[in-house]
Amino acid sequence: MHHYFLLIVFVVVQGLVAMICQADDGAQAAFFESKIRPVLVSECYQCHSASSDTIEGGLLIDTREGIRRGGDTGSAVVPGEPAKSLVLDAMRHSGLEMPPEKKLDASVISDFRKWIASGAYDPRDGKSELVREKVDLRQAREFWSFRPPGQIEVPDVENDQWCKTDIDRFILSRIESKAIKPVVDAESQTLVRRIFFDLVGLPPTVEQVQAFCHASLQDPERAIDDLVTRLLESPQFGERWGRHWLDVVRYAESTGMERNGVFTSAWRYRDYVIDAFNNDLPYDRFIREQIAGDLMEPGSEAEKFRMLTATGMLAIGPKSLNETSKEKFVMDVVDEQIDVVSRAFLGVTASCARCHDHKFDPIPQSEYYALAGIFSSTRTLYGTANGNGNRNPGQLISIRDGELKIVGSKGGGSRKKELANVKNQLKAQSRKLASSKKQLAAAKSDKAENLARKRVRDAESAINRLRARLKQIQQSSENADQAVQLLMGVCDSTEPRNTRLRIRGEHDQYGAEIPRGFLTIGASDKHSSIPQHHSGRLELADWITRPDHPLTARVAVNRIWQHLLGRGIVATVDNFGANGTRPSHPLLLDHLANEFVASGWSVKEMIRKIMVSRVYRLAAIVDESPQLKECLARDPKNQLLWRMNQRRLEGEAIRDAMLAVSGRLDLQRPRASAAAELGEGIVGRTLKVDALQRENDRRSVYLPILRGAVPEALSLFDFPEPSIVGGNRNVTTVPTQALYMMNSASVLGLSQQFSERLLSSKVTGDKARVVLGYQLALSREPSGAEVDRVLAFIRDATASGVNVDKLKHEESESRAWRGFCQSLLGCSEFRYLN
Repeated sequence: MHHYFLLIVFVVVQGLVAMICQADDGAQAAFFESKIRPVLVSECYQCHSASSDTIEGGLLIDTREGIRRGGDTGSAVVPGEPAKSLVLDAMRHSGLEMPPEKKLDASVISDFRKWIASGAYDPRDGKSELVREKVDLRQAREFWSFRPPGQIEVPDVENDQWCKTDIDRFILSRIESKAIKPVVDAESQTLVRRIFFDLVGLPPTVEQVQAFCHASLQDPERAIDDLVTRLLESPQFGERWGRHWLDVVRYAESTGMERNGVFTSAWRYRDYVIDAFNNDLPYDRFIREQIAGDLMEPGSEAEKFRMLTATGMLAIGPKSLNETSKEKFVMDVVDEQIDVVSRAFLGVTASCARCHDHKFDPIPQSEYYALAGIFSSTRTLYGTANGNGNRNPGQLISIRDGELKIVGSKGGGSRKKELANVKNQLKAQSRKLASSKKQLAAAKSDKAENLARKRVRDAESAINRLRARLKQIQQSSENADQAVQLLMGVCDSTEPRNTRLRIRGEHDQYGAEIPRGFLTIGASDKHSSIPQHHSGRLELADWITRPDHPLTARVAVNRIWQHLLGRGIVATVDNFGANGTRPSHPLLLDHLANEFVASGWSVKEMIRKIMVSRVYRLAAIVDESPQLKECLARDPKNQLLWRMNQRRLEGEAIRDAMLAVSGRLDLQRPRASAAAELGEGIVGRTLKVDALQRENDRRSVYLPILRGAVPEALSLFDFPEPSIVGGNRNVTTVPTQALYMMNSASVLGLSQQFSERLLSSKVTGDKARVVLGYQLALSREPSGAEVDRVLAFIRDATASGVNVDKLKHEESESRAWRGFCQSLLGCSEFRYLN
């Protein structure tokens, strides 16, 4: 076997031997509570629960034990094996029929198949599940996250000299309580790479690494502070941290589900989020604009446009365009909006109370419908044109010369059709020109030559005419886009009103009317009432952003902490309720929440506070020293943070880093999105997504994100499901990742350009090129042994290519260098932060 392939196989083996991580329990719990439990309660419990008059078929499905044991015909659910799970057959009415009077929607059946395939996570313990009839709100307010943070004293520590900030004192006090010691600080080369990826999601250049290392020798604190300050002001900061937020608010550019309609204006919300982080928009203002930007008083036309765009957060969720019941469609949209607002900003799963009182948290069903009244009094404007099976087309916000209108979607219009027609004609004429030139070259008589020349002139004339028309259409389209800007977003209904409680969550089973309002667990004795003619969104936004709200600031700083330290102080970042994890450092969390509010809700200032701490600069070492063994024995999961957690980069950072190292990364922000260029329509029916797969050298945050068609470079590396709130990404290591790094045409192309960059650099000699390759890819210099191995590989692989594959020396050498570069891009050190 050639040395080249041996080197690549070594990279693959690294991926194959790694352990596959379990999916995040928080995400599975959220999926169960939002997609599975409500269906079981509304469709199945009447005949198959302990409270049923008769137990049909001997089947009880109101507990985990019952649904897995099954009834007279066998197991209803077999975790990991949908084909053996009879509940799916029953839902399809294939032999069995459940519920008997109707067949459930295909989307519901798809959710159950996904749930079972992923292991059928089910928190329902006990012999039977009976819905709690009363919530004890007074007792519930004693839970840690529902109590407002008090004034927290900074603890005293024995080794105060070790500490750089108050954050360090909170961390060290817990470490000292377990009689262990923190590890040494990370080396400068490791730390600079960590800072760059954490703040901008890109590797540092060789010059930037050298400058930081030199500055650290003089004054390490100042070197860190200066670098953090500079990167916080970089436009790439917003692209990195904006993507974190897009995970949370389930950003995507299509509806998903049975009719996957494209959101042609979703990209405006994406750009709003990036700009908000770059401009350090105060977080409380950030929340208010996304919930109620259309109801806030703008200071200018630009601010009005920005705040309207912000409300796109409520419009970009998944939608069942195929739904026949208008009321069910509306209530499903409302449920999805309640879910994203409650989990993104408050860390509570309020949507779990749609069918009954929340099973774990003090959220009565009535309070779910208090929120539902707010959002059902809101018009959601998401676009998607009528036709092609779209039973629920939407509208958009149109702004022209400062004038705002609500307009219907046109499905692309005649301009788009003419543009496609002209492009097709251009292709046809280009083929005709090529054919005519061949005929001209082969002509053997004057008559044949004259005829061929005429055909060439006609084709060239047609091409010039069509190119002029194409430019005219494109300019017209661009001018029209600049004159009329279409936004996704929301606005108040003309007649806001309360809604009625729905029995078991059924859209057409009405209970009592519920006044519009908020969740009691976060309410103070004095909170805003909702005027009769208001939807209540502005009042809801004001309530969420109260400085004394027990949840909002805690949830925000916990998300920031997670992205910088690898795990949140509360590991379940989207769930601060009883079913979430408890904080590892509760006093530190409250201290940071208080500091966050006191700083004016500045995200950048909170990031700076954490990154200049001593705990952030700790090494992520794993060795056999007695000290490390003792630390691991007392705190095996590193919950006390006596060292830095090693972290794998997200798919976006991996792809962006490969582009940067190869010299191909284009940092220019694109206008709009490739998804918008498709025009409105249904993916897989009227629209083909092949065009979205073309090479793109822009940052990954600008890649088109269609539900059901996430780019492979992202989906392989655990890109979150864009239909649900995803504040914490799973991290898995599977063979397909290594195979992608080995065989992908994109990776091969980037490896080739990386090698060309080395070979054309100003450094002299192969050894210097090897060193430069390590510096560019891994932000460090190779050891002497590494250099020797690579030089031996280059030499042997080149000789093998000449002698075995009969390549020219230059071709064989080029292939060898490409193999070396690909091994750097494919190694685990490239994908991980230490």
